[in-house]
Amino acid sequence: MKDLSKISVVLPSLDPDEKLIAVVDGLLEYGFSDIILVNDGSKPENLHYFTDLAAQHPQIHLLHHEVNKGKGAALKNAFRWFLENRPEGFGVVTVDGDNQHHPADTRACCEHMLETGNCVLGCRDFSQPDVPPRSRFGNRTTSLVFKLFVGMTISDTQTGLRALPRQALKTLVNVYGDRFEYETNMLLAFKDNAIPFDEVKIRTVYIEENKSSHFRTFVDSWRIYKLILAHFFRYTLSSLVSAVVDTGAYSLLSALLHGLLSGFALTAAAGVGARVVSSLLNFFMNKKLVFQTKVDTKQALLRYYMLALPQMAAQVLLTQGVYALFSIGDNAGFLRTLIYTVVMVALYFVSYMIQQRWVFAPQKSK
Repeated sequence: MKDLSKISVVLPSLDPDEKLIAVVDGLLEYGFSDIILVNDGSKPENLHYFTDLAAQHPQIHLLHHEVNKGKGAALKNAFRWFLENRPEGFGVVTVDGDNQHHPADTRACCEHMLETGNCVLGCRDFSQPDVPPRSRFGNRTTSLVFKLFVGMTISDTQTGLRALPRQALKTLVNVYGDRFEYETNMLLAFKDNAIPFDEVKIRTVYIEENKSSHFRTFVDSWRIYKLILAHFFRYTLSSLVSAVVDTGAYSLLSALLHGLLSGFALTAAAGVGARVVSSLLNFFMNKKLVFQTKVDTKQALLRYYMLALPQMAAQVLLTQGVYALFSIGDNAGFLRTLIYTVVMVALYFVSYMIQQRWVFAPQKSK
């Protein structure tokens, strides 16, 4: 068993009951010796749990919020205190105060962090029959959205059990968000800053179907999903702007070259010219505005065109192939442009996934 003396437990709590006492007792029993307990603006009738625990256990350092500021604010406040007051500390582990994290699992996550130096997520198994339907559906949906739109595979996106080394905290303490959305932003920061993380399987415990949770289904879900989908929304806007430029350039070049070229040659020439103009515009918008990455421009540009060139070839071949099948009447120019636009929309979904996972992906920390 590894020494946990350099690990601080971060324990935020709002309006606790006896379960908070059980959480603290369990942590102390399993070898934790430094607990940062945060009262996030609890009601007066619940304050005695904090003061009693702090008086009984010298291992507890108590932080107070006079008013409720949110779980994110409580976590960041504790992270700042740790960085300023525990100079020799290796890292922290965040634990919820509702006694749904077994202290043995908390210890396992910390030991894995000490072994690897990575962030560690304690992940539950949502296939268990005792998991409340709301929690099962919410976590599975969020995991799927994370995979599709962020390119991260996380089996439990809402886990509150997270072991975080000191170096990662220096970044995470500045991540935006004061309420439940902060924990989602933390995961997004893993991706944006190439912070390595692992998963450790933990017990799946729900007490009274998680009735003590302060999570507001609609308000907090909206806060979370708009963060996850932010890249995709910006990508869509960037793509629309580029598509307008691309389609306009294609139509203009098709008209200008119509007397000189025909058939495949016309499609290819207009398509290449339009894509050169729109792709450069799209690249810089995606790098600066969509993915907001600091990856080397030359490297990203090389990867971008390693993707763009095959995509452009597919665009031209599919456009010409479909056009050859359906070209009738005197509307050849309009039909060619329409087919070109439809093909471009179909390819854009594939392009998003590849750009996010490869072209603009930050380099992994060594």
